[in-house]
Amino acid sequence: MREIVLDTETTGFDPHKGDRIVEIGAIELYNHMPTGRIYHQYINPQRDMPHDAFEVHGIGPDLLIEPRPPKQGEVTLKDKPLFAHVAQSFVEFIGDAKLIIHNAAFDMKFLNAELGWMNLPQLPWEQAIDTLDMARKRFPGSPASLDALCRRFAIDNASRTLHGALLDSEILAEVYLELIGGRQPDFALATTASGRSGQAGGDSDWRPQPRANPLPSRLTEKETAAHSEFIESLGDGALWKKLG
Repeated sequence: MREIVLDTETTGFDPHKGDRIVEIGAIELYNHMPTGRIYHQYINPQRDMPHDAFEVHGIGPDLLIEPRPPKQGEVTLKDKPLFAHVAQSFVEFIGDAKLIIHNAAFDMKFLNAELGWMNLPQLPWEQAIDTLDMARKRFPGSPASLDALCRRFAIDNASRTLHGALLDSEILAEVYLELIGGRQPDFALATTASGRSGQAGGDSDWRPQPRANPLPSRLTEKETAAHSEFIESLGDGALWKKLG
């Protein structure tokens, strides 16, 4: 089962009032395990950066009303591609996988607005799984922000001094696995990034294959001889003799 943990950063709250996406971060999971495949892109929004939004994510100091050089950790946007130039690669990366998003309505609203302006197909709302909704149902009445869930599940988010789409996706992947029952809820094994998990469809029924050559025994000749001697001392009725 292929899933994509996804987050965006934007210039504000409403794409229909002129706000745009400035960063997309996404991480591929296969059978609930990270494969190592990611999608990460900064985007030129072709507009100014409101100070309130900048204070949240630190992206686009060159787009502030009073532009300034970037400080450490800040990302400029004037030299980044437009959404129109990266839309196809983004759509191909996510494919038809389920999208794991914290407050999915927000990100889906922006993604579908951007896709709509390009006359590209919209992402179906049922493709998204909202971890905010999951957390509220599992812990009713408790804080359900990403930071609050990190504290609840003892997930280290010390590096999250500012919001960032890729960093938040990495953190959300850990939170999501805890919300569905632990980091390995079904004891599934992930394929390598070069295996089937790297394919856009990625939903094949993967099974671990037997080894072409058995692993060599780690017992020494002395240990093997001592074991045989011990079995002999148990007599003819020893269970190990019957099974052997």
